[in-house]
Amino acid sequence: MVETPEGGAALLRSRKPALIEALSADADHVLQHADSLSLLSLGEYRRIKALADPSEKVRDLLDCVIQKGRGPADAFLEFLGKADTRDTFPTLSVILQRAELPQEAQEKANTKRKRKSEEKTTEMFCKKQKCEAGSELVTEKQMMLVARCVGRDWKQLGRVALGVPTVRLEQIEEENPRNHAERVFAMLRAWSARERRTATAARLHALLSADECGPPPESIDFLLDPA
Repeated sequence: MVETPEGGAALLRSRKPALIEALSADADHVLQHADSLSLLSLGEYRRIKALADPSEKVRDLLDCVIQKGRGPADAFLEFLGKADTRDTFPTLSVILQRAELPQEAQEKANTKRKRKSEEKTTEMFCKKQKCEAGSELVTEKQMMLVARCVGRDWKQLGRVALGVPTVRLEQIEEENPRNHAERVFAMLRAWSARERRTATAARLHALLSADECGPPPESIDFLLDPA
């Protein structure tokens, strides 16, 4: 599920014209399912049902669902995603495929740009250090020491510098509600587990030092000390 304040509501809004055209083929079918999911009040249901034009029915139904926010919108999207619904409305697969909300698309673009620059950043850093110091995999002890140096912008640092997904960062925060160092340590472990053999101490130092939200480079220079 995409993590945005509006969730499925923003997705429905962005695909609204195409959804009206597709679902108007059997507006009553859609209305009955929306009612069975308790997405409409009795008054809303009666008002929409009384409309003669199928496209107006779908339009008003979508407006009601979108205005109700994330929960109802996500429930309606789940209905649209079911196999029998897509059998009834074949064009739904095309309308909803590869649909990304602006925030999700922006995060992916930022991550892609960041990863593109990672190799260049690491290469320049390694040339300066002759790839001698910190070339071993980062240890849990080192990550804990780093965690103590990271400030309140740890989630932004995780997203931008380390490419840790927002969903994972929120999960880490929930699992460690009171211990900041443990939250950052869990984030670093998630990065290390993903990167595996490239999760070296030197690379971690380079990534954190290159980001404005990272700790002062001198505070994590111990990552460059020979093992």
